[in-house]
Amino acid sequence: MIREEDYRFMQEAIEEAKKAYAIEEVPIGAVVVKDGEVIGRGYNLRERDHDPTAHAEIIAIRDAACWLGGWRLTGCTLYVTIEPCPMCAGAILNARIDRVVYGAKDPKAGCAGSLMNILTDGRFNHQAEVISGLLAEECAELMRSFFKRLRK
Repeated sequence: MIREEDYRFMQEAIEEAKKAYAIEEVPIGAVVVKDGEVIGRGYNLRERDHDPTAHAEIIAIRDAACWLGGWRLTGCTLYVTIEPCPMCAGAILNARIDRVVYGAKDPKAGCAGSLMNILTDGRFNHQAEVISGLLAEECAELMRSFFKRLRK
């Protein structure tokens, strides 16, 4: 169920994605929220850092864990502009994040409903609530614009 505050925090994730766009990284942004406060932020830095794991979600999760002083992010919601990939979905479960809200679907790598749903699979020892499609058009347009610019 979408909450009123979800729009505000997704907008913060979009602002993170714009930071990636500005430095010619794939524009995906994420924030981790606990008790109504952003405690972790991230945007894609794979190209800059030469790091295949430098996805927005991973960076935001690391930032939040540092802020909390521990790896368990129970009681947290992750907002991300694009559906998490398998690596990020695994990190979300391992961090024990309770809720994931994402914007646009990723039909090629999405593992929160598109190709599969790792986050709600009962075979794992943790599951996360998944809300999809929040501000999806705005999130998707950032990606379309980025790849259109890249092709030119």
